[in-house]
This record gives sequence, C-alpha cells and structure tokens, in this order.
Amino acid sequence: QVQLVESGGGSVQAGGSLRLSCAASGYTYSSNCMAWFRQAPGKEREGVAAMNTGGVSTYFADSVKGRFTISQDNAKNTLYLQMNSLKPEDTAIYYCAADVWISSGSWFAEYEYNYWGQGTQVTVSS
Repeated sequence: QVQLVESGGGSVQAGGSLRLSCAASGYTYSSNCMAWFRQAPGKEREGVAAMNTGGVSTYFADSVKGRFTISQDNAKNTLYLQMNSLKPEDTAIYYCAADVWISSGSWFAEYEYNYWGQGTQVTVSS
C-alpha cells in the first residue's frame, strides 16, 4: 500500500523558512512523479512544485518561483520542499502527491495523482 507522510510544517514569521518532508513507501520511488500542493482557507487546492524523481525535471507555480525548491533523497524515499522568503499568503495546508505517470503533461492537475498524504499546516504571520 502506497503511503505518503508529510512533516515539517509549523508557524513562522514572514521572511522565514521552512522545509517540508514527504516520506514515501509502498512503491518504487525512483521512477515516479511527485508534487506538492497546498490549500488555503476558502480556496481551492493548487499545485506548488513538482518533479520527476527519475530525472531532473522540476516545475513551480509562478507564485513560488525563486523562493521554493523541490528536491529528493532517493536513498530515503523522501521528497522535500524548501520554502524561503515565506509570505502570509503562503499559509495553507501542504500536501504531498505521487503517481507513476503524468499522462496529460499537466503536473499540477490533481486528477493526475492517485496517492496523497494527509497534509501539514504551514502558517506565516506578518
């Protein structure tokens, strides 16, 4: 059974940093597509960053480009999201998502991902 477990959320002041982790188990991590989504109160869930864990392709939402980075540790089957220069509008529940293939080419389409974590709260205060 595929399991994704996020950690690393918390509260931080604007301008601060956090690193989220997503520990994956139950499938071959090294040949999959993984992403971070977030959902702010009263808003729809949106894609933030994504990557193909078998290669070097990464994708970022315009709102986080230059501030967030996505990386992996294949030995630990773990995906990371490094978030710098955090803003109050980054406040949301952050979810890790995974699947074998992005058939549509839309890395931030929720329907492309069959496996989801439970989410971790990130709160940025001004």
